[in-house]
Amino acid sequence: MAKEATDRTTIDLFASEKRRGRPRSNPLTREQQLKVNKRNQIQRDRANGLKRIELKVSQDLYDALNQQALASNISRSQLIELILQQRVDG
Repeated sequence: MAKEATDRTTIDLFASEKRRGRPRSNPLTREQQLKVNKRNQIQRDRANGLKRIELKVSQDLYDALNQQALASNISRSQLIELILQQRVDG
């Protein structure tokens, strides 16, 4: 029987070492947790009809976008979408 890293039910059967103190609240490693969380986020975005676009920008532009988003009380992603939508519309 092979060990499955994401198995939360029988994880204790395969424990290789005993640790003192409070037991871990999540049996997955931090790296595995990040992968699961990212996969779940992508699935939520797809369910909401969102598409992913990636781009690289200079540090100055990045900082300016962060400042403007903070001043507008919206996320950087929302700000970029607003700018792109304004450009496409007209």
